[in-house]
Amino acid sequence: MAELVQDALAAAGVSDQVLAAGQFNPRGSSGGLFAGGLLGSEAGGVFGDAAGAIGMGAGSVAGMRSASARSGLPPRMLVGVTATTVYGFAAATRHSQPTALVFQVPRASLTVKIHQRVNVRVLELIDQASDSRIELEGSRIPLTHANDVIGALRS
Repeated sequence: MAELVQDALAAAGVSDQVLAAGQFNPRGSSGGLFAGGLLGSEAGGVFGDAAGAIGMGAGSVAGMRSASARSGLPPRMLVGVTATTVYGFAAATRHSQPTALVFQVPRASLTVKIHQRVNVRVLELIDQASDSRIELEGSRIPLTHANDVIGALRS
């Protein structure tokens, strides 16, 4: 992932060196997945077990998309940290080339807050001057490297 972000920065003409990169979703995605799946399962279950399973799947996807739409962020992102900046790129998967630069925030004017949840860590990037926030969720599963990004931001 760090290499993908590094390549995306180079393609944009940025010469920063990526220290860590990981996959994130907009805050509320895992809650949307759970709530959407529950509602879809209940609605489909009226028509039988198979319909309940289909409803759960469709509801889960709809719940995650709803969280993304509310946030104004793409549903999946690769976040890269350099010594001076935090970059967020839209990316379909953690193996995909990033498609668009979503945010670029200087670390010097940034407050970072981490909230522990059951299955995710919430990462808040807060601009000190304006108090504007970028709120992301990173999975605790090591494959996403969200913890690498959090560690780099804490140091």
